[in-house]
Amino acid sequence: MIQIFGMKNCNDTKKAIRFFKDRKINVQFINLKEKEISKGELKSITKTFDIEELLDREGKEFKKRNLEYYVFDTLELLMESPELFKTPILREKDRVSLGYQPEIWKEWIK
Repeated sequence: MIQIFGMKNCNDTKKAIRFFKDRKINVQFINLKEKEISKGELKSITKTFDIEELLDREGKEFKKRNLEYYVFDTLELLMESPELFKTPILREKDRVSLGYQPEIWKEWIK
């Protein structure tokens, strides 16, 4: 089962869901505004991506909070404010992708 972590208003998350729906592949969508990433899920994601890579420094929320001028613990910040995650985050068994990556996903579903 492919898990998609994201937010309903994120265009890349919508495109990821549509990518699998168009191929008749069921996914589990986890809306980060409603349910946080568990410590276990985050641990498996950070085996592939460093915690710093998960922070969306280009996103509206990061800029709105002027976070570029602050020193913070990235893990703590992401757990408190999931809207700061770079999305979508996809997990399938031990594989993880970050952002809109259709070429990677095509390999997963071969």
